[in-house]
Amino acid sequence: MIVAEGRRLRSQAWFGGKGRDSFIHRSWMKNHGEPADSFDGRPVIGICNTFSELTPCNAHFRELAEKVKRGVLQAGGYPVEFPVMSLGETNLRPTAMLFRNLASMDVEESIRGNPIDGVVLLTGCDKTTPALLMGAASCDLPAIIVSGGPMLSGRFHGRTLGSGTDVWRLSEEVRAGTLAEADFLDAEAANSRSAGHCNTMGTASSMASLVEALGMTLPANAAIPAADARRSTLAQMSGRRIVEMVAEDLKPSDILTRQAFENAIQVIGAIGGSTNCVLHLLAIAGRVGVDMTLDDWDRLGRDIPCIVDLMPSGRFLMEDFYYAGGVPAVMAELGQRLHGGAITVTGRTVTENIAGAVCWNREVIRPIDEPLVANAGIAVLRGNLAPSGAVIKPSAATPDLLKHRGPAVVFESIEDFHARVDDPDLPVTADSVMVLKNCGPRGYPGMAEVGNMPIPQKLLRQGVRDMVRLSDARMSGTAYGAVVLHIAPEAAVGGPLALVETGDIIALDVEARSLTLEVSDAELAARRERWTPPKPTMKGGYQSLYVGHVLQADQGADLDFLVGCRGADVPRESH
Repeated sequence: MIVAEGRRLRSQAWFGGKGRDSFIHRSWMKNHGEPADSFDGRPVIGICNTFSELTPCNAHFRELAEKVKRGVLQAGGYPVEFPVMSLGETNLRPTAMLFRNLASMDVEESIRGNPIDGVVLLTGCDKTTPALLMGAASCDLPAIIVSGGPMLSGRFHGRTLGSGTDVWRLSEEVRAGTLAEADFLDAEAANSRSAGHCNTMGTASSMASLVEALGMTLPANAAIPAADARRSTLAQMSGRRIVEMVAEDLKPSDILTRQAFENAIQVIGAIGGSTNCVLHLLAIAGRVGVDMTLDDWDRLGRDIPCIVDLMPSGRFLMEDFYYAGGVPAVMAELGQRLHGGAITVTGRTVTENIAGAVCWNREVIRPIDEPLVANAGIAVLRGNLAPSGAVIKPSAATPDLLKHRGPAVVFESIEDFHARVDDPDLPVTADSVMVLKNCGPRGYPGMAEVGNMPIPQKLLRQGVRDMVRLSDARMSGTAYGAVVLHIAPEAAVGGPLALVETGDIIALDVEARSLTLEVSDAELAARRERWTPPKPTMKGGYQSLYVGHVLQADQGADLDFLVGCRGADVPRESH
């Protein structure tokens, strides 16, 4: 490996020289059985591993890390694997989102504090991707992402089964009395039949697609199934490539430009990606100093057609998406809409990366003039109920509900919702607007995925399968429905959502990008005088730090003191 003339590898500040401190750094590393030439100018490549048996999506990462190491060694680097906090969406309470910023701190300080020249980020489950990229971006050393890949398609009773999406659907059928509970339980084993993250276009798949569109992965990274040998090949090639990136000094700040973020927003619209991508992309942009806002999401996504027919917006699953051509085929279909000159981790441009990309299945990836949904980009709503914005995913909603006016049925907390949603006396009809409060960044805390509130049982039995729901919460990327999310400011900090009462009329107009509470300013002012903040559900420790410093949803819900790039310099020695 050739490093640019006059540039010294960062790791040589630890391992170079003949003094006492260099002796200490090298000697203790040699207890691994390393020969002396391991430290003679080889680039040290960190492999940031989010493996955990409590994070099922990432449980195969030990094997994936070994493939990365093989590639690093082949390219002349010295690989060192290190663990960071793993964030399993399915098991971690109260919500993995509460700990995204904590994990990013773990990543940032682990990279900065250690003799690392470049880093491979092993990501999979929803929040591990943004957490690792946020942390690495704040250090700005050469970095490349290797996603764990989606699990194989589920198979149940002669049909495909999509993780998350079909869970919500089957659960509602049980509550409606149209599916036996025994059949529902039988679906468990069929739902997750291999290693990997959700096989729908949920948040994990959406974020893997987003970082590929940003240029932070090798082409095709997002869609290769976890069980496919080509996932291991990509990991090995990424190990080789990071060594070259160190030699080239190709850093996240070179790749994560405004053009890259604009490309990612358009790709998310085209694939029917998760609303969670809005929060994560804004937070990543904040770490590299690129000024991205909700207005950028709305401007760039407004006329983007959804051309990928995947659950929850469509029919197919990630396995089908890979065989059809994956993200490169989608980006090729978007063509001139994208910034083709944006640089990527390959050292080449977007245009160069996708040259020759082919779509092999026009049912899965449609031509841009024959879309699944014509205007499918995530829509940003504003109005007196969401002065700082709210989001909705039109491609996953019932079209007739995208313009709706109805009376509110209000739930003050998630506990209140669960206690009353199936009460036969609940004053709710199909025209009602269900409103959930105090589930935002501070209110939950952590902004849990509870925004896709289950339909009341009495409406399910009437055949209702979608209705307008709104909250300051998030929803799983695998979920669907006419669900308005991320209302800002949130209820817990006194946003207008806190003042909504049952019976108030709420008007939603996605085309006009408006969300309106039809209550007079005078009445809202009177209600504000009576309002008292909710008591925190958790006290002390990291939760208190989080609640005291978390930004609102429209700013990415990062911690205020983490915004920005701090670089990788460490001004003091450890001895």
